[in-house]
Amino acid sequence: MAFAAILAVVNRKLAVQEDPRVEAVLEALPGANCGACGFASCRDMAERIVKGDAEPGACPVGGTESARRIAEILGLGEVEVVEKVAVVHCGATSEQKVKVAEYRGVKTCSAANLLGGEYACRYGCLGYGDCVRACGFGAIYMADGRPKVDVERCTGCGKCVQACPRGIITLEPYDRKRGETIFVACNNPDRAPAVRRVCEVGCIGCRMCARTSDNGAFYMDGNLAKVDYGKVYESGNWDEVVEKCPRKIIRMERAA
Repeated sequence: MAFAAILAVVNRKLAVQEDPRVEAVLEALPGANCGACGFASCRDMAERIVKGDAEPGACPVGGTESARRIAEILGLGEVEVVEKVAVVHCGATSEQKVKVAEYRGVKTCSAANLLGGEYACRYGCLGYGDCVRACGFGAIYMADGRPKVDVERCTGCGKCVQACPRGIITLEPYDRKRGETIFVACNNPDRAPAVRRVCEVGCIGCRMCARTSDNGAFYMDGNLAKVDYGKVYESGNWDEVVEKCPRKIIRMERAA
C-alpha cells in the first residue's frame, strides 16, 4: 500500500498536462485514421498540428471545412486548402487493349506486374482492382476492366496511388464549385506508331489539346499530353478540348 501511494503521488507530480486544444482539433478531424496524412493516427496528427509541426490542412480527408475549423481553434485565421481527387491515367477498356498473354497467377495488380500482365501496353492499367480494395471510402470501382473514380466520394487520401504498381493514379486539384475534374487518360510516353500497336485509345502526341486550349492549360511532355493544373481551372473551353481529342483520352469526371 505504501508503494502504491508513492507511485500515485509520483504519477501526479510527473503527469504531463495535455493541451486542451488537442481534443478540439481531434473533434474537427474526420476520424478516419486512414494514415493518408503520414501520421500514426488522427490523435497523433492533432498533437502535431497543435505543436505547429503540421499545417491545419494536413488531413486530406477533412478537406477545406476541417482545415478552417482547426485554424479557428488555433486562432490562425483563414487557410487555403487545395482539394484533390484521384484520377486514372488509363482510359482503355479491356477490349481496347491489345492482349499478348494469358495471366494465370494471383489476381492482383502487384502480382501481375511482376510478370508484365496480360496486355501489351507497359504503362496501362492491369485491371485487377488493387486500387479498389485499397480505397476505404468506396470511391473507386471497376468498369469494363478499368478503374473509375466517384469524385463525390473521393477524399484524396492517396491510398489508391500507393496501391497502383504502375503509377497510373495521381491526385490532382478538384474544382468543387464546378463539380468536375479534367485529366489525360493515358500514361504511355511512346511515339504514336508504338502506342497504336498496343492500344486503340492511347495518346498519339497529336498536340490537338494543346492547340485547342484557350490558355495553355494543356501541353506536351515529349509525346504525351499533360495538364497544367495551375492554369486549367481558368480555362473556359474544356468541352471543346475534350471534343477535339481524336483518341478521346481527355476526360472529365463530373459529380453526379
